[in-house]
Order: sequence, then C-alpha cells, then structure tokens
Amino acid sequence: MVHTSAGILLYRVGVDGPQVLIAHPGGPFWARKDDGAWSIVKGLIADGEDPWTAARREFREEVGVDVPAGEHIELGTVRQRGGKIVIAFGVEADLDVSNAVSNTFEIEWPPKSGLMKSFPEVDRVEWFPLAQARTKLLASQHPFLDAVEAVVAAP
Repeated sequence: MVHTSAGILLYRVGVDGPQVLIAHPGGPFWARKDDGAWSIVKGLIADGEDPWTAARREFREEVGVDVPAGEHIELGTVRQRGGKIVIAFGVEADLDVSNAVSNTFEIEWPPKSGLMKSFPEVDRVEWFPLAQARTKLLASQHPFLDAVEAVVAAP
C-alpha cells in the first residue's frame, strides 16, 4: 500500500538569499545521519483528509507551533525511494524555532531488549540556505527546493 504524506516547507528571503526550514528525524536510526537525511516537515494524510489540513496538523505536531499566517502555494508532489508520495506546500514566513518541540513515538530499544523507549519524531528543525539544504535534504525532495527557488526568483 502506498502511503501519502503532506508537508510544509517554510521559506524566507534575507539579504543572503532564500532559506528553508527543514527537519531532522528523531530516534536511534537517524542519530548519526545528517547529509541526505533531513526532510520537509510532513506526515501521513488520514483517510479523506485534505492535504493542506494534514500538512498544518503535522507541522504543529513536529515543530510545536502553528504554521505562521500567510498564503500557501503548492510546491508539487514527489515519490520517495521507498514509494511514499509527498505533497508539499510552501509558506513564506519567518519563524523562531529555537524552542521547537516535537511529538514523540515509542519503539523497543535496544532491539530485542523488551524495553520501550520514547523518542522525538523530529529532533531538530533548522533554517538553511538553499545550497546547504540541497546537501541536507533527502534527494527525492529536491524538487521542492527548485519550486521555492522559482517562486523567489519570479517577478
């Protein structure tokens, strides 16, 4: 079964050019991975749920605050390597993420130990210039950066 997620890529434009807000996945499997491991803030769309509604819900769960007010734009849809479909929306906004707090999930850790441990779904969110975001972000999500770059460059 193919899962579909919806997410939000906040972007802002400063004197040094555009920056985007992306998230590093939490938990032990991602602890030592950095380049190519980050993602837009996203999550699964519930049956019958509107993608924009799902994207806002997931942003709140993974960043700990509501999406800043502003017009949202569609950035496109990609299929990730594992088959998951991701629909992305962009919102131009500045947001202080120094106090970001994510929801958590539980897994048995260490494996086969019988111990359940809780981990944040996202262990950090950060602003990156587009060039650096291309290094950090999952390769399958690079079209979202291209879409933001096109929007920012448009007159």
